[in-house]
Amino acid sequence: MPTDREMPSTLNRSPRKAQQTWAKTHDAAVAEYGEGERAHRTAFASLKHSFEKVGDHWEPKENGRKGPSDDQAARSGSRARRADQKTAEGVDANSSKTHLMELARRLNVSGRSKMTKAELVEALKKANRRQTARAR
Repeated sequence: MPTDREMPSTLNRSPRKAQQTWAKTHDAAVAEYGEGERAHRTAFASLKHSFEKVGDHWEPKENGRKGPSDDQAARSGSRARRADQKTAEGVDANSSKTHLMELARRLNVSGRSKMTKAELVEALKKANRRQTARAR
């Protein structure tokens, strides 16, 4: 397992299962692709199938649901075609609007009651970035 210095700080504040998921996938990706960005992207892609980013840490997805967290993760295709696509940065954009509203309430996102689902995802991404920056 990677040392705590190698593991991203958001994972250090997350459940042990999230840490293990990321570490196991990262180690396999390093063996396959070598150390670097590709191994990290692969590990986060695996993590996002079972966990979602909430503020400065990762939590299991609602109701134990597993699967892609956004449109990019759901698509298959060449790396070049996917490189220009934006991700939801760990927000489970495929979850219900009710769930996203609850997360927005927990993260104190203002104006959430009037937001569309897409606006909630963007607001949650920003709130997650702010909380992660504060936690560092």
